[in-house]
Amino acid sequence: LLVRQDVRPGLPMVRRMKEAIQKEEKQKEANEKNRQKSIKEEEKERRDLVLKSALGNENKGFALLQKMGYKTGQALGKSGEGIVEPIPLNIKTGLSGLGHEELKKRKAEEKLENYRKKVHMRKQANEQAADQFRLRFKNKQEERKMEGDLRKSQRACQQLDMQKDIHVPKEPWYWLEPEEEDEKDENDKEDECTSSDISVSEKLHILSAYLREHHFYCIWCGTTYEDSEDLSSNCPGDSAADHD
Repeated sequence: LLVRQDVRPGLPMVRRMKEAIQKEEKQKEANEKNRQKSIKEEEKERRDLVLKSALGNENKGFALLQKMGYKTGQALGKSGEGIVEPIPLNIKTGLSGLGHEELKKRKAEEKLENYRKKVHMRKQANEQAADQFRLRFKNKQEERKMEGDLRKSQRACQQLDMQKDIHVPKEPWYWLEPEEEDEKDENDKEDECTSSDISVSEKLHILSAYLREHHFYCIWCGTTYEDSEDLSSNCPGDSAADHD
């Protein structure tokens, strides 16, 4: 008699794994059955059993209620507005002292509040950094605009002065400097700029006043007026803000 054996690869290994798993599960079940319950577990089981069972006539408090006309399932109180179910027990099983839970709760709330404060402070810092960046960017734009207006004023001053045969500016910075200069002139220019304490806005204000007074010219209007009376009556003002 020939017994046909299953020689498919991998089947013996799968069978051994299944047997090992089944053996391990049986061992766990046996250990669970043989394990002795702890004192806390036994107390909990007895307590749950007592709490689930209803009060009987052997309970003195329940017996007194029945003498006063109380019936099972009836609400307490003269008019039946009281509770029906007993007040549940809140049994303390841990070893911590009284007030420990409140202390833990307070610490958790303080930790959460500190975290919220940190988030709020971080948000404020980011907003302040963004505001400072916008302010610096705005100031940079205004500075570039004033520099452009100053160059325009210097160019107009040079043209108007030369039309009146003025070949030397009243101040060196009233005219634009030549674009191509030798190294010596560049060093002189750097020294002159370093020693000058006049800001771009001050130069622009001084030069625009000079153009209005001597040439009746407004750089904001781009117009040369006939005289001071014509200038004062037809020109809005002597600054960019007045012309906006």
